[in-house]
Formats: sequence, C-alpha cells, structure tokens
Amino acid sequence: MVDANTAVRPAPALLPALGAMTSLQALVALALFAPGVVAPRAHIEVWQLSMFSCAVFAVGIPASFWGGGFIARLGSLRIASLCAAAIVVSMALASLGTTATLLAAGLCLGLAFGPETPASAALLARLVTAERRAFVFSVRQTGNQIGAVCGSLLLPAIAIALGPAWCYAAVGACALIAILIYERLRPAYAGKAAPPPELDLRARLALVTADRRIAMLALASMPFSAMQVSLNTVFVTLGTRELGLSHIEAGMALACAQAGGLVGRLGWGYVAMRLNASRAVLVVIGLGMAFCAALLGLDGASLGRTSQFAIAALFGLTASGWNGVFIAEIARLAPQDRIGDTTGAVLTASYAGLLAAPALVSILDGAASLGAAFFALACLALCGTVALIGGGHDKASK
Repeated sequence: MVDANTAVRPAPALLPALGAMTSLQALVALALFAPGVVAPRAHIEVWQLSMFSCAVFAVGIPASFWGGGFIARLGSLRIASLCAAAIVVSMALASLGTTATLLAAGLCLGLAFGPETPASAALLARLVTAERRAFVFSVRQTGNQIGAVCGSLLLPAIAIALGPAWCYAAVGACALIAILIYERLRPAYAGKAAPPPELDLRARLALVTADRRIAMLALASMPFSAMQVSLNTVFVTLGTRELGLSHIEAGMALACAQAGGLVGRLGWGYVAMRLNASRAVLVVIGLGMAFCAALLGLDGASLGRTSQFAIAALFGLTASGWNGVFIAEIARLAPQDRIGDTTGAVLTASYAGLLAAPALVSILDGAASLGAAFFALACLALCGTVALIGGGHDKASK
C-alpha cells in the first residue's frame, strides 16, 4: 500500500490510520485552543489571541498549499510526526508567557496546522470505499472536537490550580507520546511508488478553479472557517464579558459547543452518506451557524443559562460540524491521484478565512463589541451559504 499513490500491495487496516489521524487533529486543536481557553487566567487580551491565530494561519496557508509534494514523498504518518514535533515546540514557546513568544508559538503551530488535513485526506482516501467516505472523513474530523472538549473542560481547571504554563506542558506531553505512536505505525503505511510530479503554482490553482463545484466549496469555506475559529478562540471571552458567565461556566458552554460539533461531524457525515447530498447538508449547516451567531451576538445576554448552553451546543453542531462533509466532498470531486494537493489548495481558501477572522473580530470588538463581531460573522456565513446554493448540485459518488 502506498500513502498517496496507487496501491502496490494489499492495503493495511483502516482503523489504525483513522485513529492516528484523528488524534493528530485533536492535538492540533488542543494546541490552537489553549491560549483562548486559559486567556482570562493568563491575562491574554483579545488582540493577543488574534495575533496568535493570525500567526498560525499565516504559516498554515502556504504549508497547506505546498504540502502535497512533501506528503507524497514522506508519507502521511511521517508528516504527522513532524506536525506533533511542531506542537511541542509551539507549546514550549507559549508557556514563556510574553507577547513575542506567543507570536512565535503561533508561527510554529502553523507548521502543524497546515499539512495535517491534506495528509489525512491523502492517506484515508486510499483506505476507504467511496460509499463510506463521507462518514469516515467525518469521524476523522471529530478530532477537532475531541481536542476542544478536552481543552475546554480540563485546561481552565489546570490553569486555576497550577497556572497556565502547566496547560501548555500537558499539551506538549501528549504530542510527544503521539510521535512515538505515529512512528510505530508508519512502516505499515509507507509507500514504495514514486510520487507524482510536483505541480507549479498555476496547476495548483487550477485544481480549485477547474471545477465550479470545488470553487464554490472553497468560497463558502472562508466564512464558515471564520465562524468556527471565532467560536473556538473568543467564545470564552464573549461569555465572561457579555453573556454574564463565569470563567468556568464559559468553559462549560464552550465544551457544550464542541460536544455539539462532535455530534454534528458524525451526524452530518451519516446524513450526507445516506442521502448522497453533501452540498444540501452544507447549506443547512450554513443557515444554522448564521442563526446561532446572530442570536448570541444580538441578544445572548438576555437568554437564561439553559438557553445559552443549548444555543452554544447548536452553534457547535453547525459551526464546528461541517468539516467532515466538506473534506469528503473535496476528496470525491478531486482527481484521485491529487487528493492531497487538491485538499491543500482548497483549504488555502479556508485558512484565508481563518486568517481574516481574528483581525475582523478584533476590529469590531474595539469599535463596538464582541456581540457585533458575531453578528457580522453571521452575515458572512449567510453569504457563504448562498454561494453553496449557486455552486451546482450533488452528483453520484465516484
């Protein structure tokens, strides 16, 4: 079996690869969310969180766009080990607690954030049947929620009891253990065939623009990604500052959102698989996230605790639940020998949304409030949903 090319021997088991790639995303999510979750205790301001996120995505964009060749040459599990190593370094820098080291931590984390999804897509697409692809990719994307739920529940308590530095140390220790696991699994999935020829810039861009359905997916993913990263990074601050929640309550509400995202990734993937209607599922998700963001942004403080937690769960169900269906749809539409490259190219648009969102939120927070920022994100998500509606109809899986 080869990692990103034509199989030359019987394929190894799917489950170990799926488990490894899910754990990789969980680690990246845990590291990405850590500063935002511990921000009230560590006295990290919104503009510093925005700077950290922008640094991650500024590096993640080129790492994703150009990562296909490295994935083909090194294999997905070696890339996973390198991503985990970048997480270790990033968390060590973040633990130093200065603005400069937080910026450096973000830049380093971008080296893990960019390649991890294309690497997973390249590996799993070769191990799963077309009929099960949407569900399997959705299972893999639950890594984001697993990391976020663990971080939302555990990191605030660690920060209060031991200090923020110990939160970063815990994430780094998990990444070190993951490296040992990935390297143990790697020989079973290592490729022997030569990687496909390297693509130039124009050819990579053509992977997105040549198919209108893929182009509209890329366009819609920008506001969807902006919504998701805002939920993950500043929701705790929104809760403590504007929704009347304590730090612990805000962490619990974020955990409800991430739990909703976990259910959403599995549920939306199952629905898309059963109905063979991934684009229609994404439209429903877009409408849902726009509604939740607008409600919390405009009138969230007037809701009772139960309603706030319920809306947070629905918010996560949509804003954090769309990725698995999205990645599976890319893998379905992409040239089958260029799944990693196509995924990386499309995710460049997604990461552009991730990069722009922190700056937009920071500007609107300074000019008005975080609630106003979430309402603006709701309007953008609605525009992305319209792009999906105009982007063509679902077709039978290849």
